[in-house]
Amino acid sequence: MVGRFYVGARAATRPLVTALWGPRISGLENVPSEGGFVVASNHLANIDSYLIPAFLPRPLRFVAKESLWRQKGPYGAALRWFFDAVGAIPVDREALASGKGALQAGLEVLRSGEGFAVYPEGHRSKDGLLHPGKQGAAWLALESGCPVVPVGLKGTQHMFSSPIPRRGEMTIRFGTPIHLEEIDPEASKGVRRRLLTARIMDEIQALSGQRRAGSVSARAQDQ
Repeated sequence: MVGRFYVGARAATRPLVTALWGPRISGLENVPSEGGFVVASNHLANIDSYLIPAFLPRPLRFVAKESLWRQKGPYGAALRWFFDAVGAIPVDREALASGKGALQAGLEVLRSGEGFAVYPEGHRSKDGLLHPGKQGAAWLALESGCPVVPVGLKGTQHMFSSPIPRRGEMTIRFGTPIHLEEIDPEASKGVRRRLLTARIMDEIQALSGQRRAGSVSARAQDQ
């Protein structure tokens, strides 16, 4: 469970970001009012992991490298306090790289009735394109029975590109939840994971307006 610091930090961050950058936020009514839910978003900048929880009406948890909890001195103590306060989940580097540790941690969060965030691409997009999605978000949804809330981010990679904040260029759109009954219940688990992953990436693309990596339009731009 997240603590008072999380609630306080979110309350402080939201008006500050709104005042400086004027992000366009939509679809907050799509976030389930109770029970576990998976947030599946595109990933354009490191700040994404702060912005999504800042505007989400319910607490949201991410995983972080376990090594961040082992830093020494006052700085290390401050880091441990901060990550514990915001409800971050420590996962060792090897398990995090394999994805297994993150998924198991996420499953526990979902089964406890909380929200858990996943970037299906598995990494930040450095070229601004939407890269193929991995099946982690779909696995979590199918194993937990929780819906998936697709999120489309736009412009977050440019948030600090200018000394003067550029208002109105950043968009965070929360899409309609994808419920498991919408995915062929007669199919095998493997097929359902692939179908759900494809659905998630289609929704993210529609919300973010990104071109897909490897698409004709993306290749033409690179030529």
